[in-house]
Amino acid sequence: MRVRPDLTGAALTLSIALTTPAPTAAQAGGERILVMPFENVTRDGKIFWLSEAAAVLLTDDLNAMGARAITREERREAFDRLQVPPAAALSDATVMRLGQLVGAAAVVVGTLRLDNDGLVIEARQIVIETARVRYSVSERGPLSALFANFERVARKLAPTTSRTVEEVERQHPPPAAFESYIKGLLAENPKTAIGYLRSAIDQHPSFDRARLALWAAYSEQGDHQLALNALTPIGSASPMRARAQFLLGMSQLALGRNDQAFDTYKALSETHPSPAVFNNLGVVQLRRGGTPQTGLPTFYFDKAANLDSSDPDLFFNLGYAYWAARDTGATIYWLREAVRRNVADGEAHYVLGTALTAAGNTAEANREKELARRLSSTFADWDKRPASDAVPKGLERLKDDVALPPAKHPDMAQTGQRDQRELAGFYAERGRRLYEEENDRGAMDELNRALFLSPYHPEANLWLGRVHLRGGRVQDAIGALKIAVWSTESAAAHAALAAAYVEAKDPDAARAEATRALALDAGSIEAKQVLERLREADR
Repeated sequence: MRVRPDLTGAALTLSIALTTPAPTAAQAGGERILVMPFENVTRDGKIFWLSEAAAVLLTDDLNAMGARAITREERREAFDRLQVPPAAALSDATVMRLGQLVGAAAVVVGTLRLDNDGLVIEARQIVIETARVRYSVSERGPLSALFANFERVARKLAPTTSRTVEEVERQHPPPAAFESYIKGLLAENPKTAIGYLRSAIDQHPSFDRARLALWAAYSEQGDHQLALNALTPIGSASPMRARAQFLLGMSQLALGRNDQAFDTYKALSETHPSPAVFNNLGVVQLRRGGTPQTGLPTFYFDKAANLDSSDPDLFFNLGYAYWAARDTGATIYWLREAVRRNVADGEAHYVLGTALTAAGNTAEANREKELARRLSSTFADWDKRPASDAVPKGLERLKDDVALPPAKHPDMAQTGQRDQRELAGFYAERGRRLYEEENDRGAMDELNRALFLSPYHPEANLWLGRVHLRGGRVQDAIGALKIAVWSTESAAAHAALAAAYVEAKDPDAARAEATRALALDAGSIEAKQVLERLREADR
């Protein structure tokens, strides 16, 4: 997930609510399990908070029993990536897509209901590859024995565990503190969330997960000093310590305490090295001015990109840092790598175009800037900037430490001697066939391979846009389809873009794209269907 430098906005609601201990060596080889919030089937207001609590408790208990349950942060990141509202009721198909996105082999879904004084819990564990139910579990117990009820469910979903009931339940805070914590996670208003979370901490002062959630609530409001203060009591012995230090660095950056942030992330890089840590060290150095002795920004961004070669933000930061260092050749090289990984990154295209202009490659520069303008109207304003300051300051991208499994890319060493365009066409055709077979996961993999080799490949972008649209990722679909139209104008691309605009509730843009599609191909069925939908909506 990308976090803008000011650390404010809705993105931060995804950042921290729950941290689970790292998997043990025994867990490392097992399959990952995604636990979804349970459905409150009777919509009983007394237990509304138990939907999320079920996912939190089962995740905790499964991890305590040696399974590899996926953290809440990763689940929320997957919701964001798929553009799914966190509180939405989801079909099994959407749940499967979420599971695929977080690298899960199985998902757990379930229901809750009150029956007199008893809580009835039903859960299913579904294997993603086969879409078949592996375990079906039903438990009933008093609401006052909430932890014990879910411990029994977890034990049936992880039947090989040797952990005792006492060992599993020892990790839980007092029930009242846990309820306040969950209600704090669910609160839509940051002030309400803060009230619940502070109550949870007052009831259980060593409840460090609530402190991390409190950091997120304060950060969303822009109260970065209070956010920093929320983390201070988390001591060195806490399993949440490393994550707390990472977030501390983000608060220090937001407060302009760059030297402190450098010290925080430098220490983390020695004990918990990760792409996000090295990336944020690069951001610190870009803002305060790095030296060869303390490390240039490009040094840290390069380390981050070496650790995760799939994240386009890391390559953007590397190219952007080279632009700040006035190294035009390196800027062009690394920004081309960024757009390989995210062809719809308008900022990368624009800065690349600016660097190409400086290098005297006017034709390619104009093409890159034109694409940026098609992706967003923002870049028309950038065109008005003076040539001496053509690229705005502050484009560097902070990272939090929630990372989904990396995208798959071809080994360039194996394809360097081939005609990459031809190979990209091969992957694009395979992606098309998989899309038509409704194998969206396979199609996405093949189309991403095609675009890594040829970022502007029109067919690959067209079919990627269709995959995104069918998966409900409307804005991603629009970005890919805009590039398809820009690369090679076709009736099919205009018609698909029109359909995407219908889903985005932009009828004027949809009508314009459908009309253009019919001008290119009067027989376009998809374009005619779009116009008919628009006419019906106008009646």
